[in-house]
Amino acid sequence: MNLYASFMNFYTGVCIVIIIGIDPGYAIVGIGVIEYVGNKFRTLEYGAITTPAGMPTVDRLKKIYDEMTVYLEKYKPDAVAIEELFFNSNQKTAIHVAQARGVILVSVRNKNIPICEYTPLQVKQSVTGYGRADKKQIQQMVKMLLGLNVIPKPDDAADALALAICHAHSNKMNSMLNLNTVR
Repeated sequence: MNLYASFMNFYTGVCIVIIIGIDPGYAIVGIGVIEYVGNKFRTLEYGAITTPAGMPTVDRLKKIYDEMTVYLEKYKPDAVAIEELFFNSNQKTAIHVAQARGVILVSVRNKNIPICEYTPLQVKQSVTGYGRADKKQIQQMVKMLLGLNVIPKPDDAADALALAICHAHSNKMNSMLNLNTVR
């Protein structure tokens, strides 16, 4: 049985999909929740999970895990799109972000939700049509595609929404929905 068969509208044949985009971080985890119906987007929520700098690492990771679980239980998404890690020169930051990303992945896997990973290049290409788009261009396209009045803040939330949009546009989702096959 198709994973998303229960979300297919019987009368119209239109598929309704809820996607959570996640921009992983240690201090700020961007969250963007969208509904994708028949090639149209609806923003359900966006924001961030934040952890204070003075909090012990294990407590920060638990806070990220717990709050991520709340989002997953609230929206019961059909898929989660998360950014692949890009390592900068600060190894300590990279390790913390990798740990945060790990607890996010575990929270999603514990709910048996499909996870798709995208590189920054894939997100830029999908959202703007240009793989070298800058942050402002991506934010403007997110605002336009989702019909928002303002650019989502914090920037991490806009990035998370871009990930969700990327997943909605991707062949990965089409494959999950069996839309790549000839009927």
